[in-house]
Amino acid sequence: MRSKKDINEIKALFLEHFSGAKTELNFKNLYELLVAVMLSAQCTDKRVNLITPALFEAYPDAHSLAKANLSSLKLLINSCSFFNNKAINLIKMANSVISEFGGEIPLDEKSLVKLAGVGQKTAHVVLIEYQNANLMAVDTHVFRVSHRLGLSKAKTPEATEIDLVKAFKTELNTLHQAMVLHGRYTCKALKPKCNECFLNHICKAKI
Repeated sequence: MRSKKDINEIKALFLEHFSGAKTELNFKNLYELLVAVMLSAQCTDKRVNLITPALFEAYPDAHSLAKANLSSLKLLINSCSFFNNKAINLIKMANSVISEFGGEIPLDEKSLVKLAGVGQKTAHVVLIEYQNANLMAVDTHVFRVSHRLGLSKAKTPEATEIDLVKAFKTELNTLHQAMVLHGRYTCKALKPKCNECFLNHICKAKI
């Protein structure tokens, strides 16, 4: 792990360069956010944003999604990775929202993770984006950036999340999105733009 001084510098630089950072997923309400985040698993936000306009026109709320024809839903999202499983989970999720939560998507982690297709990362992203919750979510970008910066050596996203929460403590919502965007556009898996990186001087893995 990095020293407290290094961690504070990394945190300050992320907050400076990504002040008010938000998800690049398009959504108008909590229902649309949850669906978009579910679709975004192992799929790009850009691809999800191409899918969701027609999807939300066909199924504008949990009630309509709960009644969706599985084959029709699959056709609408078939350009998304793992669309078969995602279609099944979307319908199951909507039915649970209707039967267990009176048609209202819950806004607490314990309830969210009970929904089909919603794990801890998805729940955290929803709560971060909708409530500015002081939570961390670790996707492939956050995992890569945190390890290159020496903020974690953990082998799983869940353990990496624990390390990041311990290191940063506050403003986790902004830091999560900052690390996502930094990993997406600068600290890329292939050909990272190290020469353009504002963390170059403090990075453990200059490539």
